[in-house]
Amino acid sequence: MVNVAGCFAAGFISYLLFERFLISETTRTVLLIGLLGGFTTFSSFGLQTFNLLRDGEVGWAVLNIAVSNLAGRTMVWLGFTTARIF
Repeated sequence: MVNVAGCFAAGFISYLLFERFLISETTRTVLLIGLLGGFTTFSSFGLQTFNLLRDGEVGWAVLNIAVSNLAGRTMVWLGFTTARIF
């Protein structure tokens, strides 16, 4: 639920910061990456993928999804396997 709420907040705040209000890039970065990234990193992943799709970068968006998921699952397996050794 945290990831879903974070993604909703990322989309909502992103619209406000990019479309409604003229706020500095630094402030946007602090709010979107710092605040939401601390809440859930999944929201950053969702927002990054959304922005790639919105910008017409479908190939990069698909690659981002595939690599992020594959790398994440691989690292879970690696962590699990490493812990089992000790």
